[in-house]
Amino acid sequence: MSEISFTKGLYLVSTPIGNLGDISARAINVLKNCDVIACEDTRNTKKLLTLINIKEKQLLSYHEHNADKMRPNILKRLQNGEMIALVSDAGTPLISDPGYRLVQDCIDYDIYVTAIPGASAVLTALQLSGLPCHRFLFEGFLPTKSNARKNELMLLRDIPATLIFYESPQRLEETLNDMIDIFDQRQAAVLRELTKKFEQAVRGSLHEIRSYYKENGYPKGEIVIVVSPSKQKIFNDNELFIELKNALATMSLKDASHFVATRTGESKKKLYQMALKIKDEIR
Repeated sequence: MSEISFTKGLYLVSTPIGNLGDISARAINVLKNCDVIACEDTRNTKKLLTLINIKEKQLLSYHEHNADKMRPNILKRLQNGEMIALVSDAGTPLISDPGYRLVQDCIDYDIYVTAIPGASAVLTALQLSGLPCHRFLFEGFLPTKSNARKNELMLLRDIPATLIFYESPQRLEETLNDMIDIFDQRQAAVLRELTKKFEQAVRGSLHEIRSYYKENGYPKGEIVIVVSPSKQKIFNDNELFIELKNALATMSLKDASHFVATRTGESKKKLYQMALKIKDEIR
């Protein structure tokens, strides 16, 4: 069997978020063949490498606290023709870590960069939440102080997309209280220990979820909170007419229909027919 050849450059390698069986054969091949692995915590990456039987691999610590210092070093090694794998402690790199700046540098210096897809807590939680998946916003960790957290939630309140947050178990109770203050009765899901033995999903309204944890105790482990989208305002035909007429002043029939559909949640087919009538009246 011929050896696998790799292009020199940066490889963004997804690692398991809990279940070792989720690492791909492609990810293992890259980790075996790369010259060095850049990682958040060398101890966590060493454990993973031991489990997949990779030994004597050079590791570089690369995280938010040393990224500005380490990035030029990694970039220089890439320019010198090395193959470098970038991993996070778990899941897909660049999600809640500083890796995107390194990718930007690779693009600027025309260095080969590719991604090895795999596990993602964000997408896994979204799938298991039972909430709409066609449009979502990943917010990451909210501020630790209540006032700042509420201010952030207020900015997100009217966004017509499913919202996804990371949270620590120590702050879950406070965060749920603040979400109830801002989002009230929205549907949500709290998911923990995804892909692990004690994986759990608690679904219902934010009030119901808070009541569940008050009765059963707040959980430990890694947590993702998923909250349903805001309910869009219901537009009557007169309001739709005004929205379309304003849009048609600068847009084509098709573009105006699409634009107003995005704003109102109304069907593009209905809006297109209304736009045709508006055009006829203007003539």
